[in-house]
Amino acid sequence: MKREIKVKYWFCVTDEENWRVVKEKKIWGVPERRKGIMDHVRPGDLLVFYVMPKRIGGIFRVVSMPFESKEEIFGWGEYGRHELFPFRVSLETVETPKTPVEFEPLIQKLSFTKGRRRWSAPLRRGMFEISREDYELIKAHIE
Repeated sequence: MKREIKVKYWFCVTDEENWRVVKEKKIWGVPERRKGIMDHVRPGDLLVFYVMPKRIGGIFRVVSMPFESKEEIFGWGEYGRHELFPFRVSLETVETPKTPVEFEPLIQKLSFTKGRRRWSAPLRRGMFEISREDYELIKAHIE
């Protein structure tokens, strides 16, 4: 009997500079302090990219197990200190609109933002798991 693999959905927050890296190199990385979250990512998982400020850049599928790399491909200017984002996964494109789509219409619909006075607070984590329902809402919004 074949065991079903459960797909997880992730919300990844990045800036414009690193969004270009994600699209061009098809790699996503997190800083040292977020290694624990990357340990839960598996091939087949889907990543939604939020590009600051307030836009959805696209959706990618994870095609590798997490790995560590010291190659300096990501920018770090907005982080105030040198950051390598060494814990990474390789990606393939699922959906990327020509220009990022406004996030504002989703704020009162998504479970992790609706009803919050400070809706952006969860985004400070940089990467976090979201529900399939939230993923489907976002996907429909960018199609």
